[in-house]
Amino acid sequence: MKNKGFKALLNKLLTFVKPHKVVFFLSIIFDLCAIVANMIIPIFSGYAIDTMITIGNVNFALLTRYLVIIGIVTVLSSLFEWLGGYNMNILTYRTSQSIREAIYNKLNNVPLKYIDNSSHGDIMNTMIADVENVTDGFLEGFKTIINGIFQILVVGVIMFTLNWSLALIVVVGAPLSLVLAIVITQKSRKMYRIRVEMQGKLSGYSEEMITNMKIIKAFNDEQDTNEKFININNDLYSASEKSMFYASIAHPTSRLINGILYGAIAFMGALLAIKKYIARIGIISSFLSYAENFTRPFNDLTSIFADLNIAVASANRVFNLLDEPNEISDANLPALKTCNGEVEIKNVSFSYEKSFKLIENLNLSVKKGQRIAIVGPTGCGKSTIINLLMRFYDVDSGSIKVSGKDIRKVTRKSFRSYYGMVLQESWLYNATVKENVAYGKPNASMDEIIDACRLAGAHAFIEKLPQGYDTIISERADNISAGQKQLLCIARIMLIKPPMMILDEATSNIDTRTEMKIQRALDIMMDGRTCFIVAHRLSTIENADTILVMNKGKIIEQGKHQELLAKGGFYYTLFNSQFAGK
Repeated sequence: MKNKGFKALLNKLLTFVKPHKVVFFLSIIFDLCAIVANMIIPIFSGYAIDTMITIGNVNFALLTRYLVIIGIVTVLSSLFEWLGGYNMNILTYRTSQSIREAIYNKLNNVPLKYIDNSSHGDIMNTMIADVENVTDGFLEGFKTIINGIFQILVVGVIMFTLNWSLALIVVVGAPLSLVLAIVITQKSRKMYRIRVEMQGKLSGYSEEMITNMKIIKAFNDEQDTNEKFININNDLYSASEKSMFYASIAHPTSRLINGILYGAIAFMGALLAIKKYIARIGIISSFLSYAENFTRPFNDLTSIFADLNIAVASANRVFNLLDEPNEISDANLPALKTCNGEVEIKNVSFSYEKSFKLIENLNLSVKKGQRIAIVGPTGCGKSTIINLLMRFYDVDSGSIKVSGKDIRKVTRKSFRSYYGMVLQESWLYNATVKENVAYGKPNASMDEIIDACRLAGAHAFIEKLPQGYDTIISERADNISAGQKQLLCIARIMLIKPPMMILDEATSNIDTRTEMKIQRALDIMMDGRTCFIVAHRLSTIENADTILVMNKGKIIEQGKHQELLAKGGFYYTLFNSQFAGK
């Protein structure tokens, strides 16, 4: 992970703050008004003390006037503080919203390779926790710095006006706490970066384990996964403990320095009053309040350094994600307006890792309406061909053409719209059954949805659900079976009726009887459409027009089912291995 400088991170954050700059300035203005109001109170409190001349000699009329003024100013100060905090909260929430939208948009535009190679839990942690850290740390910190500088200047001027010698003690001593805090911050910055990284790692591991808890229990691996979790959690604890140790000593140390200053001012003030260098005793009271107000910004600054350290570490993660290169833009490319279902793969080579060659010099010509089955052992490149056909990955060399057009020279959205795709891993989202079926055609009528579900063999089980087509599919679709999920995914494709279809182990989660029904429905759907069928169960592709037998990224045999069996080659061995002992 690349670590960016503080200035670079701040500039990137400001691009998200600028659209909400009015709210930011309102927050600052209200805060400054609150500071001015707070600075007026010690003046009148000093005057109020001076009305108490001796025992039994109090100017109650003047005292009442000062107390009323103090009350009014206090109410105004509280109102301004509330308005400042309210506007800052709005700014924080809006900025967080903008950054999260930018991250989600980025995830829709980065190459699929980035998603495949990243921990999904870590990405989620960046989108949620890291964004919160960035907005809270930077925006609150920036606000604290502006307010602190303004308060220091205002109070400094007032103190020198009241008594320059007492003011000099405060001005010289107060910054010592800030210097000490900066030194401590430098020590703790590395620990905060490690802490944030470990939080992301823990989120990624937790998400992976919770999602696959059934598999863990099935293999009795609870103890091993628990130990791994404890190790990661211990690393997080260690980093958190070290970082918070430094953070915890910064504030008390600054308060100690402030306490010493406070005592020194009280002593010097009393001494000056005894020697008649101070005309009014109320000045000492006012000065003690101003001394506290002068040192408070330094205390606040030491407190926000820990938050800023966390914000910097989180900002690196957020903006590293946002700086990931997008897919090659196709904004200036024409759309594929028509599709006759012809596909040509010419001299295609591709590998996920440059050091490990997968597909080399692949050639294939598919005519309209042909059913192309792709078979072979695990890792031979079957699903990789699907990724290339859909342009989830770009070929390293060669070309793939649809209806005579190179898919790299038309928009992805246009040529993908001509494909219908059913994967081995069925995907449904948290919505009603009818919304899931109509995912590719949101404006579909209810009759169209029901017809598609009947064709897929899903209508019968949908009718038995608690609310039928209005039943909500749970977040992980746990309230229906794996086979039912696949039926809904197949119905989704049957609804849009695309000219080309990709079936990647589409019936893998369906029982044999249901598979026969689905196969008949798929035969109807595939009629006249170009189809690519990836299958492990070779009995499902016996009627394919062409079977491509792959091994180590190459097509080693090609032909119809009976032709390949007659050859007695790799396909013959592969086919018969599925029926060994039967």
